[in-house]
Amino acid sequence: MWGFFLIFAIEKERNERKMEDKNKGKLLVIDDNEDILFALNLLLKPLVEDIRVTKQPEQIDRFYDLLHPDVVLLDMNFRRDAISGEEGFEWLEHILHRDAQAVVILMTAYADADKAVRALKSGATDFITKPWDNSKLLATLFAGIELSRERHKNRLLEQRMEVAASPFGATAAPTIIGESPVMRRVLQTVAQVAPTDANVLILGENGTGKDVIARQLCALSGRSGKPFVSIDLGSVPEQLFESELFGYEKGAFTDARKPKAGRMETASGGTLFLDEIGNLSLPLQAKLLAALERREISRLGSTQVTPIDVRLLSATNADIHAEVAEGRFREDLFYRINTIEITIPPLRERGEDIILLAEHFLATYARKYNKVVTTLNRDARQRLLRHTWPGNVRELMHAVERAVLLAKGPSLCAQDFVLKESLRHTPPTPTLNLERLEQEAIERAMQIAGGNVTRAAELLGITRFALYRKLNKS
Repeated sequence: MWGFFLIFAIEKERNERKMEDKNKGKLLVIDDNEDILFALNLLLKPLVEDIRVTKQPEQIDRFYDLLHPDVVLLDMNFRRDAISGEEGFEWLEHILHRDAQAVVILMTAYADADKAVRALKSGATDFITKPWDNSKLLATLFAGIELSRERHKNRLLEQRMEVAASPFGATAAPTIIGESPVMRRVLQTVAQVAPTDANVLILGENGTGKDVIARQLCALSGRSGKPFVSIDLGSVPEQLFESELFGYEKGAFTDARKPKAGRMETASGGTLFLDEIGNLSLPLQAKLLAALERREISRLGSTQVTPIDVRLLSATNADIHAEVAEGRFREDLFYRINTIEITIPPLRERGEDIILLAEHFLATYARKYNKVVTTLNRDARQRLLRHTWPGNVRELMHAVERAVLLAKGPSLCAQDFVLKESLRHTPPTPTLNLERLEQEAIERAMQIAGGNVTRAAELLGITRFALYRKLNKS
């Protein structure tokens, strides 16, 4: 009966609360007394975003999935006995097992100091006695809501820090080497587009540095310093796509032991980089498009909608225009992701940039491996310029790293580089210069012989000393 007696005080308390308190959180109230549930619902409903009440603690999981409460207000005594509070402690343990970060406030009409201490030691956030003072109750609940949101922010920050530890995590401006006309045009476009929030589609062959351009776009944008989250869609199995991109709740599938934010949620406020987007199947393209259009996601195992705010960068090495024309890539998704399109030229079209990049990598790996290697000799430069670089900048980087590791002197020469021509590109027109042909024959022999001068000389039909003289000339 006393629950109804509270109505008059509740009306007064509601009128005194400021509108700024409205929509401050979600509450789940569990109590076996209908009068108390009625009174709490009457008091709190106008002041919070949502509130659900139930007499049955067995319904906790169902309401948790439905509401995702910021605070649980849990009675300590139900059917088993009236004063021990053991049921309350059991349900508290159940809630914390489900969500270790849950904010649970216990309440009972049979309070004592021992119960209060035990409640806090068991993981409860606070302890309220019945009958309560409305002002103190509201202050405790809103403090709990703020604590819940702070814990959520901390969880999200931890997940973002995990992402930041990945190769794509940092948003510091990367080093872009290039002075060729084609690269100057690319960098000019990057500088113009970066400060905007326009979605950008980056095209280019494997190894051209699409990820580097994406990081540059982020670093020069207003979202620099915010999360830069990438996902290689080409390496994500189709069955894991939704959990990776949208996240999941505990219990959503067998191995989901704790909730986890997806890449889109983690990137909110910053930049999301979808690498190899051309590899997505049509059903997954539809799910991605829906999330981008609504600007919201729902984790697997949850009905709660989470708004997202991301600047989208995408990349692919596929001929995406042909994919769209042939119906393998959704036209509506294509127009969603490519407000601006940037094409990275292959390395073979960048001229002297090849030497600039090689010298940059040489200095980098000489420091890394503590090698006294400082220059590329003339023949090494010529060989690098003649190569078609099917693997582009990535291939060049690995070739220089290997050459530095195996170098025997301060200068890299042509035979220090083991390069394979691509069948996809027409090889350069062969030279008829005798000196050049001789040099190429020597390089080929050294490759076949694995660097063994004696064996290479035998293959060339000359003496070992004659081969040494020719090598020294280079």
